[in-house]
Amino acid sequence: MAMFLSSILSEFTSRSISFLIDKCLTSISPPTVEETLSNLQRLLCRVHIIVDEADERHISNHAMMRQLSQLRKEMYRGYHTLDTFRCRGVHEEENRVSPSFTPSNFNPAKRIRFSSSDSSSSEQGHLLEVLGCLEAAIRDTSELVLFLSGYPRRCRQPYSMYLLLDKCMFGRQMEMEQILGFLLQEEAPIDGNLGVLPIVGRRRVGKSTLIEHACNNERVRTHFCRIMCFRRCGTKDERTVATLSDCDVIKHGSGAIGDERILVIIELVGDMDEDVWRKFYSDCKHHVAGGSKIIVASRSEKISRFGTTQPLEVKLLTPEEHWYFFKVRTFGSTDLADHPKLASIAMDMARETNRDFFCASVVSALLKANFDAHFWSMALASVKKIKRINPLLYREEKGADFLQGFKPINVRIVNKTSVENLVILHDYETGFVRETAQNEGSQMTIRDLLFGSNNVRPRGRFEVVACRSHIPPNYSYMWECEVRRPQRMISRRKRTQQIQS
Repeated sequence: MAMFLSSILSEFTSRSISFLIDKCLTSISPPTVEETLSNLQRLLCRVHIIVDEADERHISNHAMMRQLSQLRKEMYRGYHTLDTFRCRGVHEEENRVSPSFTPSNFNPAKRIRFSSSDSSSSEQGHLLEVLGCLEAAIRDTSELVLFLSGYPRRCRQPYSMYLLLDKCMFGRQMEMEQILGFLLQEEAPIDGNLGVLPIVGRRRVGKSTLIEHACNNERVRTHFCRIMCFRRCGTKDERTVATLSDCDVIKHGSGAIGDERILVIIELVGDMDEDVWRKFYSDCKHHVAGGSKIIVASRSEKISRFGTTQPLEVKLLTPEEHWYFFKVRTFGSTDLADHPKLASIAMDMARETNRDFFCASVVSALLKANFDAHFWSMALASVKKIKRINPLLYREEKGADFLQGFKPINVRIVNKTSVENLVILHDYETGFVRETAQNEGSQMTIRDLLFGSNNVRPRGRFEVVACRSHIPPNYSYMWECEVRRPQRMISRRKRTQQIQS
């Protein structure tokens, strides 16, 4: 009997304790979304300090570089989540103010992909996941922070330091280290063969910028006595690339080629004929010293067959990385919390640029010049309209962007009383643009192209400076445009002339 009572009391006690524990746990309310966002912002500040300090150091340890790369990814993800939730609040407020307001199909809140039936607990769960990953990343980098002080600071001229702060090599630290590792690696010559690194990537993804920064690296310039460049080579034109004497640009060094190392850069548009490559490679082996290197860059993956090492593929930024890049280019040091409406429009526009460096640079410069919500809304509507009236222009499955697809591109009608259209015939890049006051006064800008201007009336064919790059290789990107009548009207006019004749 005593044993029976003891077991009953024990069971009662354990149940009572469990009940009290559950009661205490349920009485502690979980953090709200606002509190979680505040914690996320605090952690992002800590991570940003670590990343900025690491960017100031010359880190040679590849394991640390990979760890920093992962930390950056978590930082970009955190900023993307933070800004997305803030912009969702703007959209919800607009919905309450205007019941007839129809949310954009490109609502940045949809990046998280919550369904309409998801509760606030789902949102909280997503936030906690991002917060947990960021906390784990900070814990994992505790040793890295201790070791950072042991690495020397980068020595740069003030202009180069400004470029670093302006995110000139945004998101390309690992690719840069891979190029430098290839160039500076001492290799034993095997049958006189030269090391060849293929660099592959879509148009304007940043291949030339990567190569230019590698060529400007002091260690590279010390390692090679000369840097020779062959640019925009044809796919089968033997006159373009045949021997070293056909070099287009000498970036570094001078004098005759001797027994010292040289670096050869070949920038292709597509593939290169096998016979042309064999002839060029043979000429290099006979005229340069051992330890010389060759970099071949192209949009075509076929050039990978020329490499003596694994090709470097330069990919598009992730959506989180692209948003951070676009945000910095557009807002600079301005806090997005002070401009919630502009931040919401900017997230829509960043999605429209489809993770493209060039498009992001063009659009961000346009927005940055006029911090006005009405103007930004007009710009967003114009970009969407261009993509709508050019249905074959945007094919996401192939990674095409709205400025690099099919030509010509219809932009808009010349004015309300005209049926003529402004079209972009093609685009090109150049290292030189005439900067006379006369030309600047009559030159059409991106704003004029999109919205029109009372001062500039387009006629015939004309050029527009789409974007000027302030980082090496400092290209100016041009659009050749034309005022063109609709094809249907031209056909009708020809038919009328035939009948009259």
